[in-house]
Amino acid sequence: MAKRKVNLAILDMYDGEPNQGMRCIHDILSKFSDSISFREFDVRGKSEIPEIRDFDLFISTGGPGNPLEGDGVWDLKYNDFLDQVWIWNQNHSQKKYLLLICHSFQMACKHFGLGEITKRKSTSFGVMTVHKTPDGMQDDLLQNLDNPFWAVDSRDFQVVQPNPRKFKHLGSKIIALEKIRNHVEYERAIMAIRFSDEIVGTQFHPEADPVSFLEHLKKPMVKEKIIELKGKAKFREMLENLVDESKIYRTNETLIPNFLQQSLWKIKAGQAPSFI
Repeated sequence: MAKRKVNLAILDMYDGEPNQGMRCIHDILSKFSDSISFREFDVRGKSEIPEIRDFDLFISTGGPGNPLEGDGVWDLKYNDFLDQVWIWNQNHSQKKYLLLICHSFQMACKHFGLGEITKRKSTSFGVMTVHKTPDGMQDDLLQNLDNPFWAVDSRDFQVVQPNPRKFKHLGSKIIALEKIRNHVEYERAIMAIRFSDEIVGTQFHPEADPVSFLEHLKKPMVKEKIIELKGKAKFREMLENLVDESKIYRTNETLIPNFLQQSLWKIKAGQAPSFI
């Protein structure tokens, strides 16, 4: 008898723009092909949203543009999706598990009122250190990652000014912050939040691998922009960081697999999931 698979929905937030993120997610999911079957939903291009009852796992991707803007259709449907997952988990023993990446993470932070979304003074782009908080040291999502660990960061916006009242009310926890910048007075941005036992999100790109980042750096406009903003030495440092197996290799091979493995274990331990 064929092994039954758990259903996962990928919420594509790229709005039709070419990207490496989806390839990276597919590559990670290919390692779970015996356990997981997935479908993609074009959220911003076609206003597609998965039916909550039909899936047990969700990955909501990064994407371009301002996380505070929508067209009044897809963004409202997306916010309703977030509420549906939250409400489902409050009322059912069979839980739904959601990972939010970058643009999706920012939208969720805004929707749940956990922090302010602001435009950065300059784009954050490159292979950066991410620092676990005390709660992050205990969080299963970040298990087997160093402190700090390395990840690809690519954003013009940031989540800052956490709302303690909202965090307490929802039971949410900050599990990672951006690198310490002693030379500037800006507040450190929130890099990962445990929204609930079932919902977690990252500001950085845990799906990114060296191949995807190199493809991006090959683009003449990208290379020129980095050199203009950071200098040639910083550009060379980015290239060196890519081949270091303890940096984004480690994060790519650890964080999303942690999410998937831990979610599958909880689904298996609970009631029967939505199998195909």
